[in-house]
Amino acid sequence: MDTAPLHTVKADGITLAYRAWGPETAPPVLLLHCRGADGADWTHVAERLASGAHPRRVYAPDLRGHGRSDWPGTYTYEAMRDDVRAFLAVLGIGRTDVVGHSLGGAVAYLLAQQVPQTVRRLVLEDVPAPIPLDPPRPPADRPDGDLPFDWAMIRATDDQRNAPSPGWWHHMSRITARTLLIAGGPTSPIPQDQVSTLAALIPDARLVTVDAGHLVHETRPEEFLAVVEEFLADGSAAREEDVTSRTPA
Repeated sequence: MDTAPLHTVKADGITLAYRAWGPETAPPVLLLHCRGADGADWTHVAERLASGAHPRRVYAPDLRGHGRSDWPGTYTYEAMRDDVRAFLAVLGIGRTDVVGHSLGGAVAYLLAQQVPQTVRRLVLEDVPAPIPLDPPRPPADRPDGDLPFDWAMIRATDDQRNAPSPGWWHHMSRITARTLLIAGGPTSPIPQDQVSTLAALIPDARLVTVDAGHLVHETRPEEFLAVVEEFLADGSAAREEDVTSRTPA
């Protein structure tokens, strides 16, 4: 259940909605959701990070074209990155930990490439390397009825997922943040070798597998939080291991 009040700010020329948890003076952490979701998707994780042994000030914006943020009709991963950068500037956040899931993870690593000094530590949940899809993803048919996101965003991000900019790959070396990749294991639709490839591209990255499928933080929240809290608390990348046996399915 989403219990955090919704706030809005003007950033990068659009209105971004966001939720926040935890003490305002605590170290910040930014949570970026997957495609088709919004900031409320992180509620359980955010509440834990905000009230744990090392309390955090947690921010979870709705990316453009999602939820209560503006739906401007133009969508690229780079535009979402620029929105997030402007969002942090408006709130006066100079340096933060960033956790991103799927689309939000790609936005997060693009942010870490562009302004490495802004990203203190980086967590990427089931995010593949920017490898062109072969065969490409075909155009999706819009479902009937109202949607909580702009369908134009689906089409635009599919196009970029099919043929990502080569710069995304080549600029991974610009990331200076210690990075933790959490892979979803064999039941995820994301090719797990591509998650491993991404881990190899980022200079200071470690990989952990939680056999939960693509929605790791939703399907196995306790295991997800265990590795994330350890990583953010002590600054060392979690041990490279498979943690599927920590709790039963």
